[in-house]
Amino acid sequence: MKKLFTKFLAFGGIGLLMLASCKKDDSNKVVALVSTAKGTLTASTTTPALSKAHLTDDAITFNIKSPNYGFNAGVSNTIQISTTADFATVKEASLNVKDVSKIFNVADFNNLLLALNLPGGISTTVQVRLKTQITGSPVAPTYSNVVTLTVTPFNLQASIYLAGAYEGWAVPSVNVDSLVSQTGNGIYIGIINFTAGNLEFKILPGNKNYDGNYGADGAGKITQGTGNPPNLAAPLAGLTFITVDINAKTIVYTPVTYYYSAIGDATPGVAWNTDTDLKYDNGNEAWVGNIPFTIGGFKVRRNHDWGISYGTVATPDGVSLTSASGGNIPITAAGTYSFSFKLNATVGKTAADNNNTSATYTLVKK
Repeated sequence: MKKLFTKFLAFGGIGLLMLASCKKDDSNKVVALVSTAKGTLTASTTTPALSKAHLTDDAITFNIKSPNYGFNAGVSNTIQISTTADFATVKEASLNVKDVSKIFNVADFNNLLLALNLPGGISTTVQVRLKTQITGSPVAPTYSNVVTLTVTPFNLQASIYLAGAYEGWAVPSVNVDSLVSQTGNGIYIGIINFTAGNLEFKILPGNKNYDGNYGADGAGKITQGTGNPPNLAAPLAGLTFITVDINAKTIVYTPVTYYYSAIGDATPGVAWNTDTDLKYDNGNEAWVGNIPFTIGGFKVRRNHDWGISYGTVATPDGVSLTSASGGNIPITAAGTYSFSFKLNATVGKTAADNNNTSATYTLVKK
């Protein structure tokens, strides 16, 4: 009896092993099929036309076909765009479950390209593919064929505005400063001069009124909301470099340790002893001022110090400046001039940005 029972257990174990083996084989076949099945992607053009004058026009249509797994499967499809063939860095656009095509208008496709940090106005090659994932499956996603596009995105400058105690809370007002996104990607930067005791402010989508204003939502965060959120506040008085990311709803403050001024016997100060401070123009990335000059000359210097100063290396009105051995910028006729001084680098917070040896300027009599 004992022998018969032992044989029964042995046969039963073999049966279970055979059943498990069959299930494992089927599972492996499914995994293999899912892992190798790929979708297909085609584009209506490989050279989409992008122009500020046609923001709402269709730029490109992608036609998609999900992989054939041999069984019904819920999938999620995503269009990926990259500047490299290995798709090391991508930007994505998710598709609805039943989508068989995706149409991008000019504005949306241009923004997607700018999010890849592509330079405006320069022809660039990008790679596009379809990423497909079975919903809820641990199996890795699969990717379609790659479509190569030649694109020339354009910069679409956008602004937000800072109204606050530093300018008397007056809206609208010419004293309300702006932060600027040079590419319209939702990240705005600029320099604001906060005065002592006047650190609170609001962020405005427009410069006409307080509609839709952004306020504080905890440390480093902003919120728009439907009401009137709490005021934001700069951490310190003085020139402050501000970065606002409308997408992530964040704000970052960085003290600016450099500023620029005009000095010379042509400036309103006493000979070469008094600086006329310039204000930073966030939109044009330049230090500017309307200055009543007399006949004479002047230079630009940093932080009221001769350690770094800029003088002319040619003739006035739109020429180069140098911090090496430039001469005085001449004023041959008295009057109020619009003066603009621009370093040959994007305004930033690094030592290199703060110590440029060259710049340009414009000087226009009003």
